[in-house]
Amino acid sequence: MTNERTAMIADRVHAIWCRELKRDNISPDDDFFALGGQSVIMVQIQGAFMDELNVEVPMDQMFLNPTVASITAYIESLGAVASS
Repeated sequence: MTNERTAMIADRVHAIWCRELKRDNISPDDDFFALGGQSVIMVQIQGAFMDELNVEVPMDQMFLNPTVASITAYIESLGAVASS
C-alpha cells in the first residue's frame, strides 16, 4: 500500500468519526469510547464505512480497533477501498 492510499483512508475515516461523534478535534490515537462513542454510533460508523469506503468492517474489528489509526490500518489491510 502507498502512503498516499493510507492517507486517503485515514482522512476518510477521520471525517466519518468527526461527523458521527460530532467532534472536530479527534486525533489518530484517540479512543472511540473515551470520545463518548457508544454502540449506536459505532453501527453508524460501520454503515458509513460500507457506504463511503465500500468496505465491510465486522463489529468485532470495530471493538478491536478503537482508534482512527488502528481502524485505518485494518481497512488498509483489506485492500478493497473505493478511491473516490
